[in-house]
Order: sequence, then structure tokens, then C-alpha cells
Amino acid sequence: MKAIPVRHYGRWISAVVVLAVLGLIVNAFASANVHYSAIPDYIFDSSVVSGLGKTVLISLLAMLLGLVLGIVLAVMRLSKNPVTSSVSWLYIWFFRGTPVYVQLLLWFNLALIFPYINLGPIYRDEMSDFMTPFMAALLGLGLNEAAYMSEIVRAGIQSVDEGQTEAAHALGMSQGRTLRRIVLPQAMRVIVPPTGNEFINMLKTSSLAAAAAQYLELLRSTSDIGQTTGATVEMLFLAATWYLILTSVFSVGQFYLERRFARGALRSLPLTPWQKVRANLTAFGNRSKGGVSA
Repeated sequence: MKAIPVRHYGRWISAVVVLAVLGLIVNAFASANVHYSAIPDYIFDSSVVSGLGKTVLISLLAMLLGLVLGIVLAVMRLSKNPVTSSVSWLYIWFFRGTPVYVQLLLWFNLALIFPYINLGPIYRDEMSDFMTPFMAALLGLGLNEAAYMSEIVRAGIQSVDEGQTEAAHALGMSQGRTLRRIVLPQAMRVIVPPTGNEFINMLKTSSLAAAAAQYLELLRSTSDIGQTTGATVEMLFLAATWYLILTSVFSVGQFYLERRFARGALRSLPLTPWQKVRANLTAFGNRSKGGVSA
């Protein structure tokens, strides 16, 4: 018996429509008054590369701060102690309820209401010297991210069956040891995907630090070049290109990290990009033969 696949004419029509729209968009940008040749001239400019490094640095550190503090807040939120759970809820309520741009502005202008920072014998200095653009960006982005990470971690912890915790306690394991050795390793399968999305979002949100905290990251570097050379739009395209490169690289890393933590939970692991390409080529080759014999 020879099985002949059903022809889906609607798919071909929709593909033609989509290609036509894409063609119009490409033609519009091709005919626009944009000097695209200026983009490769500055793509590896020293100030652009420096801003790129600062973007990656502030994103990594802010995400690390948000992750560590988010785990603490999630444990506090799940605690049976009404004081710690209430404090955690208030923290999440405040930082999720106010825009991150406003938070960055508050941190950067904190010296207007607190002339000095006094931590007793540990540290004491003028707030204007302590609250540098880097510190304002780190605190503004990291503390805001902690509110979201706490909810992600809480959801991951609650996804683990309570019987796991009860079995660990029956074996004599303490609450902290159970959390580290039993609960969190299993919760990582739920925590990793949204955490990867949060980090990619952090890479883009870090651009707010340029305007709010005067932090010389990628967008600020390209904007300065655009104001100097007059190629304002071209430098914005350059910044968008680097952001696309960064997000693409970290998206690939996120995929393999998710694939690793999915071991033991799925019957078959998700296909890698190369495996998907091979599968699509094989399927296309079978279709070109006009059907599959059975």
C-alpha cells in the first residue's frame, strides 16, 4: 500500500503571503536613508567592545545577586514563621510593583537623602562615592531580579513531591540538608527554563542603566558614537546587532542546560539543533519521493 500525503494548499498560500510581507519590509529598509556601511566600521570599536563587556558583566553579577537573594526569599516565603514569610512577601510586592527604571533612579540619587553610608565598624563613606553608576546599576537590577527569582524558585520547590521531603526527614536528614540534597536538585528542572529567560531579559534590561544610572554599557557606548558621528540610527542598529548576538549565544547555552537537567525526567531528551536539521532534511527527502511505502 502506498500512502500519499494530503496536500495542504493553505500552507503554501500563507507561506507566499508571509514571504511577500517580509519582502516589503526588506525593501523598505533597503531604500531607507540608512548608511549600513557604518555599522561594520564600528562593530569592534574599542568603546563598543568595552560597553559590551560591561553589559555582560553587570548582567552576570546582577543575575547572580538576584538568584542568591531569590533563593533566600523563596525559603523565607515558604517558612512557617509569619515574620520571615511576611517580610519576603513585602519585598516581592514592592520590587515587582514598581518599575525597574524608577528603582535605578532611586539608587542613583540616593545621596540626595542619605549623604553618608554608615555600616558601623564595617564601612563608612560618603554616599556619592559609594553609589557609583556601577553600584547603582548592580543594586537596581539585582534587587529587582531577586523578587522574580524568588517566585521562580518557590514554584520549583513546590513542584517537588512532599513525599521526597518526608522520606528525607525519616532518614534523619535536617531541613537544610534536605533542601540542598533532595529538593533543589529536583526543582532545577522547573527553575532552569524561566531563569534562562530572566537572564536573557536581564541582558536587554541592563540598557536602562545607561539612562537611569549613567552606566557606560553597550547602548550608552553606541549612542555616544552616534551623537559624535551623526550616525544615530546606524549605531542603534549596531547595538541591536550585538544584543541579538548575546541573546542567541546564551539561548544556546540555556537549551543545553535545560537538556541536561531534563535527564531522568523525560523518556527521550529534546533534539539538539543539529539533530533537528537532520530530521527535517530526512523528512523533506521522504516527501520529495511522493509518499512512503508501507
